[in-house]
Amino acid sequence: MNGAESLVRTLLKGGVEVCFANPGTSEMHFVGALDRVEGMRCVLGLFEGVCSGAADGYYRMTDRPASTLLHLGPGLANAAANLHNAKKAGSGIVNVVGEHALYHIQYDTPLTADIEGIARPFSHWVKTSPTAKTVAGDGALAIQAARVAPGQIATLILPADTAWGEAQGVADTPDTPPPPRPDEDAVIAAAKALRNGSSAMLYLGGRALRASGLELAGKIAAKTGCRIQGAGGTARIERGAGRVPMLRLHFVVETAQQQLEGTRHMVLVGAKAPAAFFAYPGKPSVLTPAGCETVTLCPVEGDPIASLEALAAELGALTEKPAGVAQPGRPERPTGKFTLDGLGCALGATMPEGAIVVDESITTGRGFFPYSAGAPPHDWLNNMGGSIGYGTPVAVGAAVACPNRKVIALIGDGSAMYTFQSLWTMAREGLDVCVLIFSNHSYKILYSQLADVGAANPGPRANDMLMLDRPGIDFVTMAKSLGVPGAEVRDLEQLTKQLDYAMAQRGPYLIDVVMA
Repeated sequence: MNGAESLVRTLLKGGVEVCFANPGTSEMHFVGALDRVEGMRCVLGLFEGVCSGAADGYYRMTDRPASTLLHLGPGLANAAANLHNAKKAGSGIVNVVGEHALYHIQYDTPLTADIEGIARPFSHWVKTSPTAKTVAGDGALAIQAARVAPGQIATLILPADTAWGEAQGVADTPDTPPPPRPDEDAVIAAAKALRNGSSAMLYLGGRALRASGLELAGKIAAKTGCRIQGAGGTARIERGAGRVPMLRLHFVVETAQQQLEGTRHMVLVGAKAPAAFFAYPGKPSVLTPAGCETVTLCPVEGDPIASLEALAAELGALTEKPAGVAQPGRPERPTGKFTLDGLGCALGATMPEGAIVVDESITTGRGFFPYSAGAPPHDWLNNMGGSIGYGTPVAVGAAVACPNRKVIALIGDGSAMYTFQSLWTMAREGLDVCVLIFSNHSYKILYSQLADVGAANPGPRANDMLMLDRPGIDFVTMAKSLGVPGAEVRDLEQLTKQLDYAMAQRGPYLIDVVMA
C-alpha cells in the first residue's frame, strides 16, 4: 500500500466519502488509488473553485466534511475564493493538495510555490506530510480538524514521493473536542436582557437557524416578547410552513438600521454583532443602535442549540408554543412583466417540498423571503464570505449531498460567469439542479454602490465597467454546450411555466430570466 492509498482508506474510515477533484500530475497516485479502494465518490470539476464550492455545499447539507483534490499551489489558489466563502460559513473541508516530490522542490520548476503560505489565510489547519509513513496519521488529524465546530478548513499537502512511497497502513481519526457548553453566567445575563420585551432581540446565526433552533427562539419570543432577527450572512436557514420564519439582516445600511431600530438589548447566538458589509463615507460600521447592550450567549464556535435550550429553560419557556410559526400558503401565480416581487411570487408558488435554494442573486433576490415563508419546508443557503462565484458550485455539493431533493440555484448574470463550468459537472453527474440566471446585463449592484461610496453620477467610462451587454451573453446556448438543457423567459407567465416544468423533471435545467 502506498501513501496515497493509505490516505484514501483513512479518509473513508474517518467518514469522508466524497472527493471533489481537479487533479494533476502530482496527484496521479491518489487518482490511481480510487480504482483500488471501494467507497470514495470522486466528482470531477473543470475548475478548482467548483471543487471547493461544492465541498462547502456538501458540508452545509450533511454536517460532514468532503475532501477536495487540488493541483499544487496554483490549483489551491484557484480554489481560494470559495474556500474563503466556506471558511466564513463554518463549513468543514479536507483539502488534499499535491506537491512536487520533496527532493524536486529545490529546482524551482514552474509550478513550485509556497503552498503552505497560500493555504494559511483560507485554512484553520495546514500540514505538509513528510513521508509516506506519516500520511495516514496526518490525514486523520486533518479530518479531526475539519470537524471542529462549526466546521473548519483543513489543508493536507501531499508531496508526490509521499504519495508513491510505501505506507504503514490506515489511521483512526481521533475524537473531535465538542463545542463549549453554554456558560451559566451568560445564560443568566441573556435571560435578564430578554425580559425587557420588545426592546430586546435574539440575533441568530449558524445552526441556531435550523428548525430546532428557530423553534426554541420562537418559544423564547412567546415567553418574553423579544424580537428575533437573523444575521446578514446565513449558511443555512430551515424555512417554510410549520417553522418560525426568519428575515436576514439587510445588506443596505439604512435598511439594516431600520430592522434593528429600537433594540436596547441584543443577545447573540452563533453570530457576531452586526456590522456593515463595507465601509461607506459618513455611514456607521457598527449597526447596533447607540446605547444597545450586547450579550453573547453563544459564540460562533459554540453550540447554539444547547445554548438556546439552556436559555429557554432559564426563562421557563420550554413548554411555550412558538410565536409566529409560518402557516401553509403560497402566493398567487404572478403575471405580466418582471418585478422583484413577481419573481419572489413565482418562486414561492412553484418550489417543491424539500427544495434547497442556493442564493447568489445579489441584487434581485433580497426581497424573496416573504413570498416563500409559507411554502413547503425547504432550506435556503446564502453566501457568507461575499466572494463571487459561490452559487452554482455550492448547488453541485448540495445536490451530491441530497440526491432526492430539488436544488434551485438563484444566480446573477455577472456572478454566473465566474464558475459556469459547474454546469458541466451537474450534467456529468446527473444532478437535480434548476439554475435561474437573472440577466439584467450588468453588475447592477455596483450602481447603488457608486452612490453609497460617494462616487455618484458615473460617466460613460464608469458605466462601461458595469455593463455586460457588449457582447450579450447567451446562457441557454452555453448551458446546452455543457450538457444542460434550458430556456429563456421574458415575462412572469413564461417563468412560472418553466419553473413548473423544471420542478417536475429530474436532472439539471437552466432558465435564463431576461430582465433587460
